Amino acid sequence: MSTLSAEPATPAAGGGSEEAPRASSGRPRPGGARSGGRGPVRRRRGGPLGKNPLGLLFSAPYLVFVLAVFAYPLGYAVYIAFHDYFFTAPGAQVERPFVGLQNFVTAFTDPAVLRSFANVGVFLVINVPLTVVLSIVLATALNKVVRFKGFLRVAYYVPYLTASVAVVAVWLFLFNGNGLVNQVLGPLAPSPSWLINSAWAMPSIALFVTWKQLGFYILLYLAALQNVPKELYEAASSDGAGVVRSFFTVTVPGVRPATVLVLLVSTVTGANLFTEPYLLTGGGGPNGASTSPVLLMYQKGIEQGNPDQAAAIGVVLVVLVLVIALLQNRFAGGKED
Repeated sequence: MSTLSAEPATPAAGGGSEEAPRASSGRPRPGGARSGGRGPVRRRRGGPLGKNPLGLLFSAPYLVFVLAVFAYPLGYAVYIAFHDYFFTAPGAQVERPFVGLQNFVTAFTDPAVLRSFANVGVFLVINVPLTVVLSIVLATALNKVVRFKGFLRVAYYVPYLTASVAVVAVWLFLFNGNGLVNQVLGPLAPSPSWLINSAWAMPSIALFVTWKQLGFYILLYLAALQNVPKELYEAASSDGAGVVRSFFTVTVPGVRPATVLVLLVSTVTGANLFTEPYLLTGGGGPNGASTSPVLLMYQKGIEQGNPDQAAAIGVVLVVLVLVIALLQNRFAGGKED
């Protein structure tokens, strides 16, 4: 019976301790030696509609809406502001010459225009800080409520959903000369009454708008509070922090993006003030003490037939709001490091 004996491998020619090369599996390596055994990386090139045409398709209706409702009217308003523009019959062909800055000079040499910007400045100084403070405090309190949570949230949100005409009727009933507020205050009530008093008309409107829109901003803060980790409150409590200190060290920094959003939205909304002074004070009374720039644009453009001056006021208002919004975004911490 023969036995097979294993012969030791003969070293390759040239001696040394080199090992015999391993047998190749016979499969070619993709990419060769230059790619280190990996195939060439192919970048996905998008077509004419980009890498995600479906997303562009879904966003197209909103893009059309923005262009039709916001971008086109704004561009047309800029055109009107720099031309001698007036309303004509449909289809009439008239010349509207370029007048440069004449409409801006004419509009802003009018004391009523300057006073309207001062009025809206008073409104923003009262409304924006009050909105931020009240909404974040009330949202923090509502976030900790266990019983009747849904009822309380709806109660704060109902004024925001209610039509302004209906709410204004209640407000007029409360703040007229013989209203409930004056009866409670007695001799402390202002004379003349709130909405016909030059000093109190715009602050009264600012309080009304703050109360009516507060529910919307509370919901924004309630959504932001859900993203603040509870571990931070537990850590602050273990360090001996009370309710007030936890609010300023945990809650306020945790909802900073929401605060920037509330600042921007309340500023833009306040700068476009129209309905409240139109209904509460009879169109900006008394003697223009509550006239806003948007209300004055309506009066000059529609009632007085000067759309070019109204457009000039609107362009300046847009620029001022953009500047304020940029400053708020810069100094309120809108940009993360």
